[in-house]
This record gives sequence, C-alpha cells and structure tokens, in this order.
Amino acid sequence: MSGAALGIEIVVVFFLALFLLHRYGDFRKQQRMVLFGTLLAWYLCFLIVFILPLDVSTTIYKQCLIDHEAHAPTPSVSPVLSNQTTPNTSISASKNTQRVCYKPWSYIPDGIMPVFWRVVYWTSQCLTWLLLPFMQSYARSGGFSITGKIKTALIENAIYYGTYLFIFGSLLIYVAVHPQWHLSWSVNQSRTFFHCWLSILTFFLYHFTRYELQTIGITAANTWGLFLLVLLLGYGLVEIPRSYWEASCQGHLLIKTYFKAAKLMTEKADSEENLEDVMEEVRKINESIKYNHPLRKNVDTILRKCPVEYQEKMGRNMDDYEDFDDKHNTHPTERSLSKLHKQVIYAVQRHNRTHVQWQILLEQAFHLEDVAKNETSTSRQFVHSFAPPEPVGWFRRYIYTPTVEWYWECLLKQWFYRILSVLLSLFSVAVVWSECTFFSTHPVLSLFAVFIQLAERDYNYLYIEMACFITIFFLCTCIYSTVFRIRVFNYYYLASHHQTDAYSLQFSGMLFCRLTPPLCLNFLGLIHMDSAISHQAKEQTAYTSIMGSMRVLSFIANGFYIYYPMLIVILCIATYFSLGTRCLNLLGFQQFMGDEMTSDLIDEGRELLRRERRKRQRIEDGESRRKEWRERYAQRDEIAGRNRTSMSEMKETNYGETLNSNTNRQVKYTPSSSQTGRDSIELLQDAEPLDFNAETLTDDPLQSEPGRHAGGRYFSMSSSRSRIFDDV
Repeated sequence: MSGAALGIEIVVVFFLALFLLHRYGDFRKQQRMVLFGTLLAWYLCFLIVFILPLDVSTTIYKQCLIDHEAHAPTPSVSPVLSNQTTPNTSISASKNTQRVCYKPWSYIPDGIMPVFWRVVYWTSQCLTWLLLPFMQSYARSGGFSITGKIKTALIENAIYYGTYLFIFGSLLIYVAVHPQWHLSWSVNQSRTFFHCWLSILTFFLYHFTRYELQTIGITAANTWGLFLLVLLLGYGLVEIPRSYWEASCQGHLLIKTYFKAAKLMTEKADSEENLEDVMEEVRKINESIKYNHPLRKNVDTILRKCPVEYQEKMGRNMDDYEDFDDKHNTHPTERSLSKLHKQVIYAVQRHNRTHVQWQILLEQAFHLEDVAKNETSTSRQFVHSFAPPEPVGWFRRYIYTPTVEWYWECLLKQWFYRILSVLLSLFSVAVVWSECTFFSTHPVLSLFAVFIQLAERDYNYLYIEMACFITIFFLCTCIYSTVFRIRVFNYYYLASHHQTDAYSLQFSGMLFCRLTPPLCLNFLGLIHMDSAISHQAKEQTAYTSIMGSMRVLSFIANGFYIYYPMLIVILCIATYFSLGTRCLNLLGFQQFMGDEMTSDLIDEGRELLRRERRKRQRIEDGESRRKEWRERYAQRDEIAGRNRTSMSEMKETNYGETLNSNTNRQVKYTPSSSQTGRDSIELLQDAEPLDFNAETLTDDPLQSEPGRHAGGRYFSMSSSRSRIFDDV
C-alpha cells in the first residue's frame, strides 16, 4: 500500500475538480485556456486538502521512530535499587521495551512528499499571482486579435502587479531596517531616493539567503490569505448550520423562495432591457458599416456573439449593395468596437444566466408548494403538480416511489436537516474554541489537538487521517461555500448549470489558490503540528518544511498568526445577528429579513409564481388535449385503414358478381348510361378501390369509420354522382 493511497487520491481529486468545473462552466462555449486554468487551480487546491492528512500520519510515524531511537540505548536497571523505586523502574523499562512503531497503511516513502508539495504549492502560486490575473483580463477583453487582447490584459494588470510590488517592497524595507541586522549607511549614500533603494537592495541580497527570500514571499502571500480566510470562515461557521436548520422549516424556505423570485424577476427584466439596448447599438453599427468597410470583419465577430433571433433580424436589414462612402456618416473606431464587443459578451451572458436561474427557481418553488400541499395528504403518496420533464427512470419507478418520496419530503427530511444542523453547530463551536486557544500548548486547550494526540498514543493512523480529513474538510466547506455563495454585484458570481462566465471562474481559482495554503497552515496550528506556533521540538510535516519558518518575520509569526484568528468570534456573532444583511438592507440592497421590510417583495414573488403556475398549467392542458386528439385520430385512421383494406379485398373477389347484379337491381344512384358507369368504376378501381355504385349504405366505406355522423350523406345528389367522371 506504500504510495497507493497517494495515487488513488490524485485521480479521485482530478475527477472531483472536473465535475465541479462541468457544473459551473460550459465546456462547449468557453475558451479552452479559461477552462484549463480554472481546472488546474481547483485541482491543485483540492490536492492540498486531500493529501495533507496522509502527510500528518506519515509525520507521526517518523516522530515515533525518532522517539524510539532516543529511548533505545537506555541502560539496564541496577538490582541494588531500593524496593520503592524498583517497581517504578521496572514499569518504565517495560514501557520502553513495549514501545513499537507501526507503519501506517498509507505511508508515503521519504523524498516524495517534499517534491510533491513544492510542485503543487509553487504552481498554484504562479497561477494565482501571475497567470490567472492575466488570463482573466485576456478572456474579458473585447479585442478582436490576440495582440489586442494581450495589450489590454497588460494594461489592466499594471496597477494590479504594482500594488503587490509595493507591499512586497514594504516588507523588504521592514526586514532591512530591523535592529537585529544593524543596517546603517552614510548620509552621502542616502541623499537620494534611488541611493536609498539601492542600499536596501544591496543589503538585502547580501545578508539574506535564498531560503529566507522564499520564506518572506510565502509569508506575504499567507498573510494576505489569512486575512481573507478569517472573514470567510467567520461567515461560514454560522451560516452553514443555520442554512440547514432553515431548510428543515418548509414554510420559512417557501417565503424565502418568494423573495428570491421577486428579486430575480427584477434582475431578469433588467438584463433583458440591457440586452435590448446593446442590440440596438449593434444594429446601428451594423447598418453604418457595410460589407466593404475595413472594420466589417470586426462587426461580423460581434454579430456572431449575439443571440440567433437578433442575428436574423440584422441579417434581413443588411444592404450589401450600398457603399460605405455613399453616406458620409461618422463610423466607429476600433476601440469603440472593442468596447461594444465586451458589452455584448457581458449582456448575452447575463441574459442567459438569469433566464436559466429563473427556470430553476420556478422548479424549486413549485416543489416546495407541492410539499406544503402533500403534508396533509391521507394517502401518503407524493403527488406533483406537473409531470417531470424527463421520463421516469428505474430509480424512481422501483426505489424512490411516491410513497417513499412522501415519507422523505414530508417527514424524514426535516428531522435529518435538524440533526445535521445541530452536529454542524457543535463542530463550529469546537472550531471557534480551538481558534482562540490553539497557541496554548501547556495545557493543551485546542480540541482538535487533544483528539489527534489521543490517537497518536495508540498509533491509530486511520482515525488520525479521518479526524484530520473531516476537520479540514469542514473548514474548507465553510470557506469554499462562502466563495461559491458570495456575489460582487454582477462582476463575480458563480452560477451553476453552466452559467458562470470566464471572469468569475478564474477569479474563483485565484481565491482558492490564495486561501488553501494559509488554511492548511492554520489547521496544522490547530493540531499543534506547526513548530512556529506550538514552539515544540517535534518532527515537522513536509508541508511545513516547504512553507518555511515564519520566525524570519517575528511580528507575523508571534503576533498576526496567533491573535488575528481570534477575530473569528466577533465575525461569528455579527453573522448570527445578521448585521451585514441589515447594513446592506439599509444601504438599499434588498436582503431577506423575514419581517415587514421584505413583505412587499414576498407578496410580489408569490403573485409571480401564481402567474407562472397558471401559465404552465394552461400549456400542460393544451399539450394533453393535443396528445389526446392525436391518439384518438390515429386510432380512427388505423380502423379506417383496416376497413378500406378489407373492403378492397371483397371488391376484388366479387367484382364480376356485383357488376352483374347491379344491372338487374333497383339502385339509389342511377348513372346516365351504362358505358359511363363502367368507365367510372374502372377509373375508381385504378385510383382507389372504392365502390360508388353500391346499393345500400353499408357498402359505403365511409360508413364504417367510428365517430362519424351518419346523417352526413347527401342522398339528394344521385344525379350529380353519376356525372362526376364525365370530364375524365
């Protein structure tokens, strides 16, 4: 099993990242560069989370070997000792001899983990600080050529990179002027700003090794990540348990859905209006720039990004025979076309996203209303208002039957969510307590450190790995779910069902790469596996060795990393009382409060959903009626076809007899002459085997059709029936 667990987790994590990218991104429409960059960023971050427990168990095994070697050369106990000390020494000797180190099932050989962490960490840092910001601006650019997009991306990232260079330079100045390095330069050397910076840079390169430079860079990145990490964690620790508790209350959840429907309808109408305005600008430019204009290819590129219905309208109004020099109009420049191209991409993406989200929200609201109706059902079978759009599969036919669905939706689901909410709340309390006390090593106050040390005594490596994985997975869920829920106006928004734009996908990749390394360091501090925080001479994990010692910057290692996580208590209290939501509501951003402040939007959403329900009910009724009529007429046509076939066979066998008998029989339809009647019968036999010279009504094949009214025959038209084929 050596290294097998590592290989299995590498493959599983890849498919997990691919699944999430498929859920939020669009493989068919988005650029391959955007998809690859986002997939790589998510994959590397998830790898750190899943592989770190294996690193912890391997480190504990190495520490056991070190302790075993330290106690191995102990001298034997002298028999001259007193009786009081003999039992104690014999017990300690037996403990030392019985101390055996068991290799964990997921043991990773030496030399693999340091290389693995070095590749994963530095690749993720290059992505988040260099490549992803550039790719983000490149994908968002409205340029029509690769050169134009690269130029726009470089200009947009100049301020971005300059800000971080300023922060890094500030850290360099702090380290250079720190008293323990006794930096001094003469007045003549520091007369100018350039000489000052040159002196600092010279001193810095002379006194610091590559390891210390690397540690300073890692510390700067982790400090930025920890600052954002605590903010997101404080929100997620309260909001996730509360969301599951609210999900157990069907009435509250339905009212909140009404509120979301009202807000989403407003956003949907706004996106449609914005799309109309942008399409009007495209129409004007399309009419002003004709086929022989140098910028016509750029206009065609913009048109290809428009919806199909707008493309057809603009194509019909296009007059390629008009020369662009005939009308002396002012034509847009290439820069204005690039700006319009960017607006078109944004407007179309937003319009499609709101449309899909509206349909999803309708399904959720209808389902919640169905649950409310079925709660009082005595048959204990779940009944849906509308038929499912997809055909019923074997799972719903044999396992998830209407009876099972009723028990789950109306009875068990509520209690399951409540129990899960209580468990998550207890876990959140343990995290908050440990974040405030993880710096205390004597006594050990961090709950997670206590659990790991208890398992370490028995060398229960499976328990250690599961405890580490569950803890770090919960922390990641609190942070990553906040990243997926957060919305910065319309610039950053992760929408499921393939509705996330390229900018938001890459921005999420940047956040993951910046948040995951400090999150893992914080977790190692919680279980006292980071010597920079625990100040214990123990074997360090391979991940900590790559991060380097934070003691190079003492004010961060002994101050910021220890006391800043305590701010999580204030953030949890603020989230519990919804202070952020109330502030946004006061600023004009409508948020769900569940009181009179949002009652108008709730009523509006209820009316919108009632209207959509009636509309869908009419559509479904019309479809059912059309289906019923199609089935009815198909059955009638089938019966009529069988009757025609049998009638034709009877006419073919009895044609001679019928013809002879008709001459001696008094008929209702008398032909004008026998020759004309014969010609008419022969023509009818060639075209269609029907007998218009039948004596009674039963010989008429139309009489056999079911549902046809019998009084519809015209008995008074016998004379016209005899001359119907005279022209032929």
